[in-house]
Amino acid sequence: MNNKFKDDYYRMTGTKFSIASGIVNIICRHNIRYMFFWRLRNGSPNNLIYKILCHTISKRYGLEIGDAQIGNGLYLGHAFGITVNSDTCIGNNVNLHKGVTIGNENRGGREGAPTIGNKVYIGVNSTVIGAIHIGNDVLIAANSFVNFDVPSHSVVVGNPATIHSKMNATEGYIGFCVEKD
Repeated sequence: MNNKFKDDYYRMTGTKFSIASGIVNIICRHNIRYMFFWRLRNGSPNNLIYKILCHTISKRYGLEIGDAQIGNGLYLGHAFGITVNSDTCIGNNVNLHKGVTIGNENRGGREGAPTIGNKVYIGVNSTVIGAIHIGNDVLIAANSFVNFDVPSHSVVVGNPATIHSKMNATEGYIGFCVEKD
């Protein structure tokens, strides 16, 4: 079993992966099932079966996570309509919620895809685009539009977004962290 998936599983369930409960959760919970096949697909990119299974779940639930670099412990909360560009780099212990878009900017000074640090919470319907850097311990509130760099230990709110400095910004929002920070 892929260690990154085990960390994703732990973040999404709060329990360590075991064969019995793991199989039940993979069958019953589409966010866990998607990450299971996504990790397998990216671990063996030539396996057509994993690509087809991942694509099927993707179309049904609107989960479009390209070949992005994703660290350990990804949490997909209310996993519907989440889009992540293939060029995106995501750190450890990141929460993505319903309607989140992490996208590529194809022109101008921010051309490229975001780099997201560790312990980042991205709220419902938020958009993060362009070649920007989101630091560690950042909370991006629901419905925020972020197209600029965000320093570590910050809360980002609104559209247009504003940054508020705060130590332990994700405390109470990021639970069950894996120890790979």
